[in-house]
Amino acid sequence: MRKPNPPYMTDKPSRRHDAAPQPPRGPSRMSAPHLAPDSLAFALDCAAQAVGAVRAGSALPAAIQTVVASGKHPGARGAIQDIAYRTMRRLALADALLHKLVRKAPPPHVGNVLTCAFALLTDDQAHAAYAPFTVVDQAVSAIAARREFAFAKGLVNAVLRNFLRERDALIDEAIKSPVARWNYPQWWIDAVRRAQPQAWEHILEAGNAQGPLTLRVNARHATVDAYLDRLKSEHIDAQAAGLHAVRLKTPMPVDRIPGFAQGEVSVQDAGAQLAAQWLDARDGMRVLDACAAPGGKTGHILELAQVDLVALESDADRASRIGQNLERLKLSADVRVGDAGDPSPWFDGAPFDRILADVPCSASGIVRRHPDIRWLRRASDIPALVDEQRRILSALWPLVAKSGELLYVTCSIFPEEGEEQARWFEATHEDAVRLDAPGQLLPTAARASASAVQASPDETSIERHGPGDAEGGSTPSNRNADVIADHDGFFYARFQKR
Repeated sequence: MRKPNPPYMTDKPSRRHDAAPQPPRGPSRMSAPHLAPDSLAFALDCAAQAVGAVRAGSALPAAIQTVVASGKHPGARGAIQDIAYRTMRRLALADALLHKLVRKAPPPHVGNVLTCAFALLTDDQAHAAYAPFTVVDQAVSAIAARREFAFAKGLVNAVLRNFLRERDALIDEAIKSPVARWNYPQWWIDAVRRAQPQAWEHILEAGNAQGPLTLRVNARHATVDAYLDRLKSEHIDAQAAGLHAVRLKTPMPVDRIPGFAQGEVSVQDAGAQLAAQWLDARDGMRVLDACAAPGGKTGHILELAQVDLVALESDADRASRIGQNLERLKLSADVRVGDAGDPSPWFDGAPFDRILADVPCSASGIVRRHPDIRWLRRASDIPALVDEQRRILSALWPLVAKSGELLYVTCSIFPEEGEEQARWFEATHEDAVRLDAPGQLLPTAARASASAVQASPDETSIERHGPGDAEGGSTPSNRNADVIADHDGFFYARFQKR
């Protein structure tokens, strides 16, 4: 078997995990396929277009949105999204299989249909979304439906049938490569292994799992226990996942979630919910939520306290989403468009009692929800992001009132964006006192005992700092549930101004 070529990915990185969507770039002017919108062939064709757009540098959600909108078949979105996300989580393995089974690289769209098919066929049979013969048949139909690629239908049929005949042996051979084994770029694997030599395999595996649907119960409306009772009365299975968090056993569309439209609950990862809890804003305080879009943490802060809150976002389009989310929650904030690293155009001179600095980062902690990030990010992005984080922190610190606090947050598992940044900040700012905070939270998966609050889901993921440590310091009552199993990866550091 010949050595696999690298997957055809662009060198252009994604600057930020929640950046404004960019139109996907990929094959243009392809002929229209004559496929039933409810068929697997149609979903494979559309998912392959989305995968091609990610290879060209676009974020997967934007790529899927463009594909669905152009096809004018919104009802097919669920199947398209499922296949595209599965493919992102298995992209390196699927590409390795493609290169082992095809001597000459096929046209990109044909290759992407094959990649999507491999992603489905490498599923464990007990969890397979489709029967193998159905995947093969529908992949061939997808290729045959476009006149410029119809010549390759025999190739697609032969390649997939050959794979099924030697499935286990081919997979075993492919996963001898760490990239294909873990489905991450080699630089990412190396970075995680350096940072977490004891837990690196667990972290990579957790990033390949699909994250649960976790809700945040609006504390102005109900408690977790009360909301769980409501779900039970509507025959929806769920369990507590934190102080304000509820995890649904089976995901469902938000329009079917009881109380969502009325602002009684929001979708938010359990690890992300710690931001508002550790910010510890209290009634009457002036608060800044820097880098606030789309407004999830903004809403949580306002649910927990009556504060004067400024929500800042550098992108005007994304800033509008803050207002939309707050409108559903029936809450309000002073939404401003501006650069957190350059306060002069938007800062009015009144200092803040609390600042939440949820800064741009690699998003390496949320890859299970955004599996395309690993393929869009480059190792060279990390130093640039570190510089941007320092620029923002240095600009925001003078805005903190005396005795006020700044909470530094990233959804990253890389120490350059976490503990190393916290130590840099503490060493650079003599008037900054580091307080108790979760530190590095590693991504974790659900456990059988996840209904009970755990001090640490993986026994090693929390580093405590400051007066709330085991030395007897006090912590606010709204932090008595630090972590619950099954959350994304985050870093938290808290500083008080002398």
